[in-house]
Amino acid sequence: MAIAKAERLMNLALCLLGTRRPLSKRELRDSIEAYVEAFGPGNGATGSDDSFNRMFERDKDDLRELGLVIETVESLDGEIGYLARRDSNRLPAITLDAEEAAALGLAAKVWQQARLAGAASGALQKLRAAGLPEDVDPYGSHGALEPRIPVHEAAFEPLMLACRDRRPVAFDYRKATAARPEQRHVEPWALECWRGHWYLAGWDRDRGAERVFRLSRITGKVRSRGGRYTAPVPDVVTVRETVAGWAGEIADRSARIRLRAGAGYPLRAKATSVRELGEGWDELEIPYGHGLDAWLVEFGPDVVVLEPAELRADVVDRLRAVAKG
Repeated sequence: MAIAKAERLMNLALCLLGTRRPLSKRELRDSIEAYVEAFGPGNGATGSDDSFNRMFERDKDDLRELGLVIETVESLDGEIGYLARRDSNRLPAITLDAEEAAALGLAAKVWQQARLAGAASGALQKLRAAGLPEDVDPYGSHGALEPRIPVHEAAFEPLMLACRDRRPVAFDYRKATAARPEQRHVEPWALECWRGHWYLAGWDRDRGAERVFRLSRITGKVRSRGGRYTAPVPDVVTVRETVAGWAGEIADRSARIRLRAGAGYPLRAKATSVRELGEGWDELEIPYGHGLDAWLVEFGPDVVVLEPAELRADVVDRLRAVAKG
């Protein structure tokens, strides 16, 4: 389900659950931001009204499929209204066995980031109230292990909030091959952790294209910007797949490089063959995919590309750009 649609359905459900009287289509249209942004307030424009009516009916059907009981009520003047009574939509008592309770307790205690720690602690207390026994170890049979999702980058929290609130941001970003950071204006979509590093996917306004940013390369503060998003948020944001492709994880060719002995262990881990050349150098054959040139530059003088020629040229160009900076 698209993120924007999920938010719209959530807001509609909250309106229907929070009202004490039936709300008309017009009231719902004027109250829910997604409807206002898409169609404007109810003003009798036939085309706009027809489009809104179709979306509203689909949203109502979707909520009913998800289990929300929505009542249709006709007022004395013949106007149709909608509401979802709390007593009709109350969840049954939660019952958890020991394994389910332990799994949920473990999930609640994974986060160590400051803002999320309080929410996770509160969630754990609710789990105990709902059936997590006091004597159940939330780590299961591995109580000695401390699961964590570490977040050291200062940019994480403001970007997490910006993704949630659909708020454009600006920040200074230093590419791996650049000597100095440059300002980027981004419409943030999603954050994801991949191989120990956090990445942000979003729409780069300056380049007019989707981009992925590594949080550890963001310098200074993340600054909020007013206004709405200018690009649609995709239904699925493939952060890991994008980063994997840029890192050469998705490869359709092989590259042959010289690597200084005792250096470049991440490259050695990817190598399909390693041959000692003597005089402190090894020859490696590694998978070759999009973005490998940027990765090789990070190893500086410890790597020499032998082939293919276009990869060697790309690495040389990047090194020259760094030297000029």
